[in-house]
Amino acid sequence: MNDKLVFLGLLYFVQGIPYGLQSSLLPVYLRGAGHSLTRIGFTKILYFPWVLKVLWAPLVDRVGTKRRWLVGTVSGLALTCLSSAALAPDAHIWGVASTLLAMNTLASVQDIAVDGAAVGLLKGRGELGLGNTAQVVGYKAGSVFAGGGLLAVIDVAGWSWMFMLLTFVYAGVALFVWGAPVLDDETVRGQQADGSRRGGPGSDAMRPWRIWRKLLSVPGTPWTVLYVLTYKLGEQGAVTMFPLFLLDHHMTARELGFWNGVIAMGFSICGSSLGGLLLAQFSIGALMRRVFVMRTVSMVFQSSLLTVLEPSPLMKGMAVLSMSVQHFLGGLITTLTFTTMMHCTQRAEESIQATHYSFLATLEVLGKLTFSALAGGVVDWFGFQVAFLFFLTLSAATALHVWTATFTGALREHQLKEQPK
Repeated sequence: MNDKLVFLGLLYFVQGIPYGLQSSLLPVYLRGAGHSLTRIGFTKILYFPWVLKVLWAPLVDRVGTKRRWLVGTVSGLALTCLSSAALAPDAHIWGVASTLLAMNTLASVQDIAVDGAAVGLLKGRGELGLGNTAQVVGYKAGSVFAGGGLLAVIDVAGWSWMFMLLTFVYAGVALFVWGAPVLDDETVRGQQADGSRRGGPGSDAMRPWRIWRKLLSVPGTPWTVLYVLTYKLGEQGAVTMFPLFLLDHHMTARELGFWNGVIAMGFSICGSSLGGLLLAQFSIGALMRRVFVMRTVSMVFQSSLLTVLEPSPLMKGMAVLSMSVQHFLGGLITTLTFTTMMHCTQRAEESIQATHYSFLATLEVLGKLTFSALAGGVVDWFGFQVAFLFFLTLSAATALHVWTATFTGALREHQLKEQPK
């Protein structure tokens, strides 16, 4: 099991690097250059490959092996970073955008392959909880490394050295995956061979409507689809906009890089780790019901801080506390969510499991991406106070949705105790 966790955690770590560069480093850089919140919000379009990944998920599911897809995509990320080291962000802003778009494209394909491997490797509720903890923690650790750590040192090391470092990181991981014995597991190899046999011209890969029908017929999928589209809306708006409010009124970019990019994300990783431990002892429905209520309460506290515009040590302390609590609860919720998604996917037949999970993960990204792209415009149009009241309402509605499902819907205890196929 430890080999599985290291393997998955490392792959999700390098997968989180593009997100950290774009979510933490780029907004602070653009805001410091005087760009509007609306324009900053629209940079989220660079995440678009994550929305499209469900279209090529059947190809990854049926052609080649997981090892080859993983080595190919991670090597591609290394080459992209190597070419980006020659760019200067002030003079080549479109080149920087192209770099992030290419990194997101490669990382989205890598995500399909590693998710497919994870579905085959993780067995039982205990492994699902720990495996999804490795997934979420690894991804967020990569995001912290790129968005917080690199933001704090970029003024000293420079843009070129930053991307040279990333080149070596990706190249090392590609070599690790090439020789990783965990991919020799009989279950994974059996799925790969079975998928290859189904990959001919007469297979379902050539009839996508059959795949979609299979995806939607998996038990629990309709509820899970609605849930993953909406569960992060209010939180995503607050997490995206609150640091920019602090940049306008209370903190410098360097302070935000440390407190929001490192400390708060550290709390997020702690929350994700705790989620895996709690799943081994308590039912997921009861955990989700309580954590979603706690998240709504934390957003009430964070929204109240928007009325204090004068910078002060007390305000900075309360802001850091607010971000830390919000990220902690968000990390906990993310682990619970991805475990729920994987539990649903394991009910599907093996030939479409990677595609099914990629389908759910794509919708999860789509919900967050769409709203985070619009959140800046909402703030520019209505102001921070009204926008955060809207974010709070969305969070409360999601809590109600989850609360209902734990008693009468997909999160009922007897459904979650079903054994995966």
